Amino acid sequence: MTRVIEPLAVVGVLLALAAAPAQAQSFPSRPVTIVVPYGPGGPADILARIMAEGMRGNLGQPVVVENVAGAAGTMGVIRVVRAAPDGYTLSYGNWGTHVLNGVIQKVSYDVLADLEPIALLPDNPYIVVTNASLPVNNFRELLAWLKANPNKVSQGTGGAGSGSHVIGIYFQNRTGTQYQFVPYRQGTAGQTQDLLSGQIQMMFDQPSNAVQHVRSGRIKAHAVLAKDRLAMAPEIPTADEAGLPGFYVSTWYGLWAPKGTPPDIVARLNAAVGEALADPAVAQRLTGMGFAIAPRDRQTPQALGARHKSEIEKWSAIAKAAGVKAE
Repeated sequence: MTRVIEPLAVVGVLLALAAAPAQAQSFPSRPVTIVVPYGPGGPADILARIMAEGMRGNLGQPVVVENVAGAAGTMGVIRVVRAAPDGYTLSYGNWGTHVLNGVIQKVSYDVLADLEPIALLPDNPYIVVTNASLPVNNFRELLAWLKANPNKVSQGTGGAGSGSHVIGIYFQNRTGTQYQFVPYRQGTAGQTQDLLSGQIQMMFDQPSNAVQHVRSGRIKAHAVLAKDRLAMAPEIPTADEAGLPGFYVSTWYGLWAPKGTPPDIVARLNAAVGEALADPAVAQRLTGMGFAIAPRDRQTPQALGARHKSEIEKWSAIAKAAGVKAE
């Protein structure tokens, strides 16, 4: 017996098959939210807002920054992990929130399994800086002085398990040096003030904060921890040039969506990021703040995923070897 298929049933099947691509093609139809796991202000928040503004034109919808601070950034990540995988709620973060947090403390999510990479955003490489009174004028002299004077220098940190603390431990392990760590609850501002006054002698600092004081002569910059020199301070040598090859550390940033977000939507968001970073005005503003923009082929979801995985492996080994834990 031949079965007759009703015309309405055929239409229903066709509509169902077309639904998923149609949703991706119409994305976005309302504002997109970027969740920043910090309070307003500071280089991280500023970068997020620059990116949000730059992506708006490509997407044709407002891109809103929502600051969700708390628990060293984990609250903001949880907000996105639990969001619908539709591309409208995105996780913005960096080396600290999306690598170190999971390495040095227990969190209720897995950044690799629970988030979908969208795009690698600019890096903010660290600079090794010292108080101007320290009797060294370059990186090799700094290493020699530290080795000859163990425990006579103190380095400012954000506390046990913070990025600056982990960098300091990594630095000591690589160079065979030993000095004291001084924790600061109030963040970089307190460290900078004490570095300028000589209360501490050393910091691993962000270019946007350090360069102005270097040029005033109040502190000395010895190396930028990256492969390339900074556009905003080309006079500072790289770690390779200074004498510590391969010692690269940066607060690199990324953009993620909840796991399960359709590939077409991820591609749409990635294109918006790429267009924003290709804008000369945006690029000039970011490089002027000390950010380094990766080439377009390293801004892809695949590039972010690969870097994210390798960074977790790298810093897990460093933290485990040193017994680093969050306070």
